[in-house]
Amino acid sequence: MNDNAPSLILTGGQVLTVDDDFGVAEGVAVRGRDIVAVGSDAEMRAMAGPGTRVVELDGRTVLPGINDSHLHGAAYGMTKPPFALDVGHPSVGSIADIATAVERAAGAARPGEWIIGLGWDAGYLAECLADPQRFPHRRDLDAVAPRNPVCLTHFSSHLVWVNSAALRLCGIDAASVPPPGGVIDTDSAREPTGILREAAQELVQAELPSPDAGQRRRAIQGVVRELHSRGITSYTEPGLGPGGATSLFGGLSTDNWTAYADLAASGELHSRVSVLLLPAPIGGSADDVRRGLAELRRPKSPDPRLLNAIGVKIFADGVPPNRTAWMSEPYADGGNGALCVHGDTPGLRSDELSEMIRVAHEAGFQLGVHVTGDLAIDTVVDAFLAANAVAPRPDARHYVIHGDFVGAASLARLAAHGYGVNMNPAIKWTISDLMDEVVGPDRSAYQWPVRSAVEAGVTVCASSDAPITEPDWRQGVAAMMLRESKASGRPSGPEQCVSLAEAVRAYTINPARQDFAEDFKGSIEVGKVADLCVLDRPLLDLDPHSITDTEVDLTVFDGRVVHER
Repeated sequence: MNDNAPSLILTGGQVLTVDDDFGVAEGVAVRGRDIVAVGSDAEMRAMAGPGTRVVELDGRTVLPGINDSHLHGAAYGMTKPPFALDVGHPSVGSIADIATAVERAAGAARPGEWIIGLGWDAGYLAECLADPQRFPHRRDLDAVAPRNPVCLTHFSSHLVWVNSAALRLCGIDAASVPPPGGVIDTDSAREPTGILREAAQELVQAELPSPDAGQRRRAIQGVVRELHSRGITSYTEPGLGPGGATSLFGGLSTDNWTAYADLAASGELHSRVSVLLLPAPIGGSADDVRRGLAELRRPKSPDPRLLNAIGVKIFADGVPPNRTAWMSEPYADGGNGALCVHGDTPGLRSDELSEMIRVAHEAGFQLGVHVTGDLAIDTVVDAFLAANAVAPRPDARHYVIHGDFVGAASLARLAAHGYGVNMNPAIKWTISDLMDEVVGPDRSAYQWPVRSAVEAGVTVCASSDAPITEPDWRQGVAAMMLRESKASGRPSGPEQCVSLAEAVRAYTINPARQDFAEDFKGSIEVGKVADLCVLDRPLLDLDPHSITDTEVDLTVFDGRVVHER
């Protein structure tokens, strides 16, 4: 009997190793938690012992376990029932549909009980499509829920739509002043419309009911099970801490960092989770970062390969669809957006952002900075380099989160310092037609310039930003290869398409590097952890349009089969 025989062998397929050469093998062998061999079908079969489970691939594809490198796991778990209504496309197609869903929820609720939903997008609402001047208004919700406060979060999580009952409960009226970086939309009479943007959301979100510790843990566990069904074994939780205290359900709060730590300590966390700490909120300051970091030091994890706080997240600006990204050229309907940090002028805000970045850099953290507009990105890259000049760190691996309109000069500087960019191809697929109207077709086609980044030598990670989009990496890979629009199917910047190899790297080995973990995960190589994803067909033979039709047949995490279709 061979006591050293593998516990699991997958053989007779396309094993995409995602090593330096993007090699293709026929099989992979696992013993315990580790990969012990990668090679030919004959080599794999010769290793099998009496206790080895042999999975016949019959030509199917094996990939490294997928790593969604920007996924709000706890928040995503709390966007689902019983926590929130689904008011996103395609569940709803009009303001009237949303009103019906809210009316139904209000009918089942007690007077005064909050009605909470998430996912709406004016770009898919019939009334807004018919009249570009039409936008959701508090009156739409007042008519169906006069006795219940209502809060519906936009799919981007950068604005909320509330009714009059919610405004009254939160003390918001025509005289209210939003927090720094926030906007309270008003009508011609200067009365609030019920739309609160960026930091102004906090005025309502702070009043929402908070899930207890057990509910938070169960929400995370539910998300991990869903991710296993999608072949995802690792993800980055991008922002947990005091800066998220007023986010929806405290989805970005310290309470969820505690929930992850509790699950890891009890052996119930079955995913590899890298955490960016969130010391300051949208509209925050350098003092907020200092206070937040003093409160949120990196606690010891029982297994850093499962849970590890490796960085700090900072919000620099907003998002282009809301015209809150800071752009060098104005939006199609005017305005340039702005930085969403403390300060009364663009110059003061730039200085404050640079100080926030310097504080976190000097504290020894990796930085992931939410930034989307080209002018804001240039400011962030300037701040990265300035912080490193004061306190050199040769392998800090800072990165730009989203980086929608990153330009050639900033890409070159990111590459020169080993800094990265984390892009969202599924969001590009979702909103490209809408962005034609927001920034014009030329800038819209350039948005998320993946190929330009790759050619500049920048390590590109791709992610879902769930709950902004579903955590479907297959859609992301297809979007990177095709650059097509969800709504019209038209190409949107086809010169930014990349190959299958580059797209797969962006969901595997590149995120491992972002996590400082490329030595133990991200590729199928001997000595690395046995995190694997098996697709139902040979990926190399597929037309890119068919990638989204593939199914995940098997997911292996830490050497154990955790999903089998």
